[in-house]
Amino acid sequence: MPNWGWCCPRPPLSGQLPFLAGHLVTGRLGADVSLERGVAAAQACGLMILAQVKAALGSLGRVERVVKLGVFVNSTAAFTEQPKVANGASELMAAVFGEAGRHARSAVGVPVLPLGAAVEVDAIVAVGPA
Repeated sequence: MPNWGWCCPRPPLSGQLPFLAGHLVTGRLGADVSLERGVAAAQACGLMILAQVKAALGSLGRVERVVKLGVFVNSTAAFTEQPKVANGASELMAAVFGEAGRHARSAVGVPVLPLGAAVEVDAIVAVGPA
């Protein structure tokens, strides 16, 4: 098995950006992106995380727990509803994994994200043996 560093036996998966209907959701919450679209974007990021985990593990059945989600919201200084945006990803994990989908979370506003994305989500997931 390759050595991916001191902390992980597998290569880490990157944070996921939101795609809806095949298009990257761009813009800033509090400016040109509504709260509802931000929630949908966070959910889309969650779906991308699930797809990457399934591709890496072969099945979501090996997921023992979603440990933590980090949700980054491209938002204006006046926008303060980052936790509501993050609920899009959090509620998806709970729906997919039940109690094992309940997790710690950070939801932070940032001035810019890669490619102008409105939201980015990363995850730490505990995985059982193959």
